[in-house]
Amino acid sequence: MKLLIPFAVIAVFFSFSISLADERPSQPNILLLLTDDLGWQDVGCYDIDEPSPMETPNIDALAKKGVMFWQGYSPAPTCAPSRCAIMSGVHPARAQKTHVVGGAPPAPRSKHARMMDPWYSGRMPEDELTLAKVLRENGYATGHSGKWHMAIDHHAFPQPGDQGFDWTRADRGARTSMKDRLDGFATEAKEDPFRLDENGFPFHQTNEDALTFLREQEDKPFFLYYATWLVHSPMHTRSKELLEKYVKKLGVDPGDVATRETEGQINPFYCAMVEELDYYVGQVFNYLENTDDPRWPGHKLIENTYVIFTSDNGGMEGGPKERYTDNYPLDRGKISAMEGGTRVPFIITGPGIEPGQQSDVMVNGLDFYPTILSWAGIGRPAAKALDGCDLSLLLKENPTDPSLLKDVDGNVRDTMVWHFPHGVALESTIRRGDFKLVRNYDHVGNPETVPLELYQLYETTNGVAKRVDIEESKNLVESLPELASELNGILSESLAEMQASYPYYSPDSLAELSHQENVPEVVSHRQEDDLVTFRIEDAGAMPVRADLIFTSNPGDRYEEWFRGPATLQNDLAVTATLPPSATHYYLNVVDENGFLRSYPEVERKDDSFAGSAISVATGEIANPPQPEAEPTPKTDRHRAFLRLDADGNGAMTRTEYKEGMKPSPDLDERFDRFDQDANGELSRDEFVHPGKR
Repeated sequence: MKLLIPFAVIAVFFSFSISLADERPSQPNILLLLTDDLGWQDVGCYDIDEPSPMETPNIDALAKKGVMFWQGYSPAPTCAPSRCAIMSGVHPARAQKTHVVGGAPPAPRSKHARMMDPWYSGRMPEDELTLAKVLRENGYATGHSGKWHMAIDHHAFPQPGDQGFDWTRADRGARTSMKDRLDGFATEAKEDPFRLDENGFPFHQTNEDALTFLREQEDKPFFLYYATWLVHSPMHTRSKELLEKYVKKLGVDPGDVATRETEGQINPFYCAMVEELDYYVGQVFNYLENTDDPRWPGHKLIENTYVIFTSDNGGMEGGPKERYTDNYPLDRGKISAMEGGTRVPFIITGPGIEPGQQSDVMVNGLDFYPTILSWAGIGRPAAKALDGCDLSLLLKENPTDPSLLKDVDGNVRDTMVWHFPHGVALESTIRRGDFKLVRNYDHVGNPETVPLELYQLYETTNGVAKRVDIEESKNLVESLPELASELNGILSESLAEMQASYPYYSPDSLAELSHQENVPEVVSHRQEDDLVTFRIEDAGAMPVRADLIFTSNPGDRYEEWFRGPATLQNDLAVTATLPPSATHYYLNVVDENGFLRSYPEVERKDDSFAGSAISVATGEIANPPQPEAEPTPKTDRHRAFLRLDADGNGAMTRTEYKEGMKPSPDLDERFDRFDQDANGELSRDEFVHPGKR
């Protein structure tokens, strides 16, 4: 008996050790793979109607390993607001981050513009409790590779390290601009920084960085936010073989690409870029599938890793002179809240998710935050409101059952809202069930625009959606007026609850606008310590809102303006308390007809808005506007930047620069002189201040 006891103990211990090795680690790994401008119809597995020429075998294979959502959406139709929303869990309208760049005083784009964008934030707040911060606080290794762009500029504050990432790399790799996209392709030479691999694809540092982070993880669960630069412009590939493949497949001349007005997916550079994207993410998938899990002996990393694959917005259909992609049958693309601008590829795989499933349930990038917390076993932060829904139960139980998708109050979600009061779009949209309502803001006195559009996208029965009008081609407002009114009311309530900002009519527009002559005028101000009082002259329309617009860093490379409260008095006066950090300020007054008047008039001088604002130090207008004066060269350069930055993302590519300039043999040389950090794109600062860092 004395001899048998040790053996029994050993047997029990051995059995216990085996069971431990078989037990899945409680905290899974997370890979959030966010592509840039990838359209719903750019991926093979999402193809409907005309076959796409682009080949995406790795993404197609991923879709078969989990759930492929046919009605997956981005939080916004442009890059920065979607990225901020995904990382913060906060709707762009609530965050006042509804477009790229931002952080500037409201002003019309030109004298011809009827409306102007509202003030919107330049960045995600520094103190935002991001998904990465929460995961890091709960034992996760947090890594980022690729694009960030959650601030005024790619390099502006805050950066990933400020928002919860311990490991971050932002190398553009093979996406660095080419001087000539028809020449200078990558080779197999060892000294070539983009040397071709055995499969003929260029070395891509961005992807290598993502793999490096994965290789370095051992004893912790990881969260990798891999934000690819693909397939954003510039349109080029460093693989000559890949370009020639699509030139032959499409039967096109790469030196004479089709314009944006030409329909179809006919750009060989873009097609090559999509296949490159597929190849690089395929390497990441292969690594997860073939690498042992150091936290779970005998198992591969993929067995305990959730993979989310999606895009920050719909496909960008083209620049001024070149067609990129075509989102048809969806309407429009990036920079519009129509279906082509917000519907995106949306694939999720991982532990407990059955493979080979397809779903017609509406989902959104805002859902990632609460879903990932649920996977990680982390409760929602008490002080953190999240605008998305937890998808974990839906994914585990039945991805086709919309009744499993509930908000924090337990209500089934059947409604989504998008708000994009910018550019030429100027629209908000709402989806409730199978119907979608579009609200157009610039419709007063505009015969080209109707106030509301109503479309039936699908007819859904028992969780299966039958396509009706995803093209958004048959406006049902007149035939279903009650439904249109109901949805418009729900949209208003939702935007009001989020305190959304709206576009305003420009009182100085050269267009003839109703009530333009009735816009109230601010005629004076008086500053006493931190209290400032403004006087308004009555012109027939009552002011209904006032805002203080102020800055604390005038003249800085990333000058940023904020919005603060101002109080309308009964005697046509406005009062506001100046924040302690403010150095310069404007007053915005909005009247009952939706016109915004700025005092003083906003004018950019020496690439700074402070030059025409009121100085806190003196209490006077820093540099009163001179209507008859010629604009300074730097003001001209700023306007030129806005014109050349075709997609409005705050970074001008070589292609955008060359397409927007008069033909000249030295355009590449001039671009390179501006491009001080040699990253292949021009920031506003680089273009407006050539040769000045």
